[in-house]
Amino acid sequence: MKFARSIKKEKKMQLGLFMATQWPANAELTMEMSNLCEQTRFAKSNGFSSVMVGQHFLSEPLQMIQAEPLIARLAAEGEGMSFGITILLLAMQNPVMVAEAAASLDWITDGNYVLGVGLGYRREEFEALGVEFDQRVSRFEEAIPLIRRLWTENSVTHHGKHFTVNGLGASIKPKRVGGPPIWVGGDVVAAVKRAAKLGCPWIAPPTMTFDEITDRVSAYKETQAEFGVYHGGGQPIIREVAIGATKREALEAARPSLLAKYESYASWGQTATKEQVSLADSFDDFIKDRFIIGDEYEVADELERYQESFGEGEFLVRIQWPGFEQPRVLDAIERLGKIINVLS
Repeated sequence: MKFARSIKKEKKMQLGLFMATQWPANAELTMEMSNLCEQTRFAKSNGFSSVMVGQHFLSEPLQMIQAEPLIARLAAEGEGMSFGITILLLAMQNPVMVAEAAASLDWITDGNYVLGVGLGYRREEFEALGVEFDQRVSRFEEAIPLIRRLWTENSVTHHGKHFTVNGLGASIKPKRVGGPPIWVGGDVVAAVKRAAKLGCPWIAPPTMTFDEITDRVSAYKETQAEFGVYHGGGQPIIREVAIGATKREALEAARPSLLAKYESYASWGQTATKEQVSLADSFDDFIKDRFIIGDEYEVADELERYQESFGEGEFLVRIQWPGFEQPRVLDAIERLGKIINVLS
């Protein structure tokens, strides 16, 4: 067992569960919610450190429960784990509401909340929420410092380009002193540099190849050094992971659901897939060095490669996609739990 010899040397790479929270139009949501609760309990018992969910609005034909109330529900099933949103679409929302919801969730999770934020890329979402798409960067850059002030100051006066607070304090401050960590997502180099300037960890998305992550981590570190802004957290990474008795079995089981997921992303204009509206013919090439697919040994070796390259941090695995059945998800959690035992 290669990974039993080498991965054990490192101590700080933690595995978290990046949950699938989008379902086909005909899915029965009472059952799906029950499944997510079961996944949380099972992840905790198998040594996972965290549970994270994503956010979108107007995702029809896919059904999607909104992230903040979902996290509050799941936290009851995984006491002691970290919970968070990766990513919340900050640029199209009011930072006062985001700050107070995050502070509330920090109490609900006993000080174990993570706020992952990003710009958003779907014009339709911005239009529906009454926000100018072209203002998303300036809104985002103004929002993060304001959120931090609302978390830490008793009275905030802020007159910015987009937001105004006139000598008021937040209804609730986080349980964690200073507030939850804020992670920043984004595909392009400009987003990575923005995260570094804001003093936030950058989240590596699942659509990015290993080499692309390497390039962006280098850009992140260079920007940190240039501006002298550092944070105490590690490197968060999100990966699609299909694990089974064999690599072939894992890929055959996951391929239909993964393909459907990424064709939806392409139709929405998601950066890494927008050039390929139909991925069916090129999907096997697309997933190379992006997704982790294999048996327990192959997956463990890939985790070792990431750990050696990027060091400590939360490694979030998404192991379910629309249409992927619950027994296969639980099997993947159990298989990954064996690897976690070696990691720890």
